[in-house]
Amino acid sequence: MTVFLSVFRTSLFSGVGGQPRHFRATCFPMMQSSQVYATSPVHFCQEKVDPDMFIPDMENPYESDKKVCILCKYKINVDYKNTRLLSQFVSPYTGFLYDRHITGLCKEQQNLIKAAIKRSRDLGYMPYMLKNPKYLRDPKLFD
Repeated sequence: MTVFLSVFRTSLFSGVGGQPRHFRATCFPMMQSSQVYATSPVHFCQEKVDPDMFIPDMENPYESDKKVCILCKYKINVDYKNTRLLSQFVSPYTGFLYDRHITGLCKEQQNLIKAAIKRSRDLGYMPYMLKNPKYLRDPKLFD
């Protein structure tokens, strides 16, 4: 540390032949700046000076959009007599109700759809599809 300081002093303050250098204040423009000697906090000055700092109130540009349930989005009422709507959530091959990750419904709407399909089948609006369990894993005839 002392070696560094002595080298620093000799390089800055020794001129030609060991004579001291004479610096004017115009050589260092930051010495004339009032921000250097201001009494404001350091972080306040740093926010002004540093253009690479993040903006604290900025939204995340990489955040994905929130998924919204299609029935909640359009405010569709689930009715057991609306078989056209209910049949979209039932597999045509097995008659089973599709899961939430396939339908994209929220938990409340999925439960309402499940209850409406059960009631619709009980009252005869929708058919039960009874298939032998050993045939449930049959391949599709075409894509």
